[in-house]
Amino acid sequence: FDKSFDESLIVYQRRDFYRHARYVHGWLSAFAFIVLIFFAVTGLILNHPEWFTPATDENTETITLPENVLTQIKDQENPSTQIVDYLRQHHAVIGRYKSGEVMDNEVMIHLASPAGSTDIWVTLDNGQAEITLKPASTVSLISDLHRGKNAGKAWTWLIDISAIIITILSLAGYILFLSIKTRLKTHLFLTVFSLALLMLLVWTVV
Repeated sequence: FDKSFDESLIVYQRRDFYRHARYVHGWLSAFAFIVLIFFAVTGLILNHPEWFTPATDENTETITLPENVLTQIKDQENPSTQIVDYLRQHHAVIGRYKSGEVMDNEVMIHLASPAGSTDIWVTLDNGQAEITLKPASTVSLISDLHRGKNAGKAWTWLIDISAIIITILSLAGYILFLSIKTRLKTHLFLTVFSLALLMLLVWTVV
């Protein structure tokens, strides 16, 4: 009786395990499939940059900062953020603040985002500012989104969470894949074959 009970318990636990795997696979599928489609399509596009036109030429504009702005920033050790705040309100700039440094009474500021970048040079003596806009091409925009480059913390978190969810989804799906006993040998063969093919492709490109 004890042996029969133990076997029944094992069967029940196994069925319960597979049922939870199906639940996890189902719950994560909608989000994971959308993310997979996005990264698959952007990966395909990045593999064929010739499909798109080159980026728009950069545009340089020279302006003079008003006296009241110069008065506010002249005594500051690094007035980069104040300069960027002013330019955002009165001129077109692209990107988020990445770096800013002062050298020989000149301020050099770099902004960047997937949409493009902006380089700003400001001479503190006379308030002259040179603003160079570099709009992103379609390929560079997709590349930055695909890799998470210059895309900000929120997008970086999205990529990390997506990677975790897709990994869990894949493991749950693989468990269900192996749960079909009548095809277990075939599925194991496909697994070994897929791993061997992947290793071969990696070996040929490194």
